[in-house]
Amino acid sequence: MTKINEKERKNRVNNTDLAILKLLQEDASMPFTEIARRLRMSESTVRKRVEKLRQESVIKKFTIIIEPSKIGLNTIAIVGLDAEPSKLLEVSQKLCEFTEIKYVATSTGDHMIMTEIWARDTKDLAKIISEKIGVIDGVKKVCPAIILEKLKE
Repeated sequence: MTKINEKERKNRVNNTDLAILKLLQEDASMPFTEIARRLRMSESTVRKRVEKLRQESVIKKFTIIIEPSKIGLNTIAIVGLDAEPSKLLEVSQKLCEFTEIKYVATSTGDHMIMTEIWARDTKDLAKIISEKIGVIDGVKKVCPAIILEKLKE
């Protein structure tokens, strides 16, 4: 049996925590009383565990998932970008400023940066790419791929 330090022990997520996380992923607005009922535990236990998960940054925030087409955004694209290596972080930070860009990550593989862009249509997407992204100092290549259908979120 290996010995773990106190910090590792405190940060360990157990099966009960995982069950709570699963329910919150399904519906972040689920009341603690409903989670407690489903998991056969007290509401105060659920509340304490969720607060602990938040304090430990296991839960970063509670949020919603929007259906883009319901708000007039019918073109979703995954866009890979390449940047000058010395400007990678600057380019990434600039991309984070655009409201149309919903996701930004640095990566390995085919592209240095991966983004998800929500646009009204393909013309709007082309405009975002050419007038906002393509003009950022340090961007070398932009490779969009339009999503046809999301199968899992």
